[in-house]
Parts: sequence; C-alpha cells; structure tokens
Amino acid sequence: MTVADTIHRKLTAALSPSRLEIIDDSGRHQGHAGAHPEGESHFSVTVVAAAFDGLARVARHRLVYSVLAEELEARVHALRLKTLTPSEDA
Repeated sequence: MTVADTIHRKLTAALSPSRLEIIDDSGRHQGHAGAHPEGESHFSVTVVAAAFDGLARVARHRLVYSVLAEELEARVHALRLKTLTPSEDA
C-alpha cells in the first residue's frame, strides 16, 4: 500500500469526507531536506468534511495531523493542507 493510499484510508475512516484529493508533490522537492529518493514524502491534501464545522483552520489542521500522526512521524516530511466544510466547498 502506498503512503497516499494510507492517507486516503485513514482520512476517510476518521472524517468521512465528501471530497478528498491527495497529490504526491514529492517530485517537486527532490534534493530538498526530508525528500525520499523513492518519493511519497511531500503531499498536498484537500479535505472537505462536515467534521470541520465550527472549527478554526488551525484546529482543522491539528485534527488531520492527529489522524496522520504515524505517517508524519515516520514517512511524510511535508503536508500542505486545504481543509473545508461542505458549505465552503461551493
């Protein structure tokens, strides 16, 4: 299973998003600190979920970080997040 697959599985289970996009940006970071030669170290993730209702942006990001704590500790160097509620995703 790829890191992207794991991110997808965990975020889907935890947040039941109405939209989830995961883009592996690792190729754009080759040679940078934290980049792995085999990729899957830098991601852009868009999550649209009702679970974010009433939460500030920092709280939304912390929620995603808590779901992906294991991946952030072991494999993922950078995670660019866009977190929206369904009403914000118009």
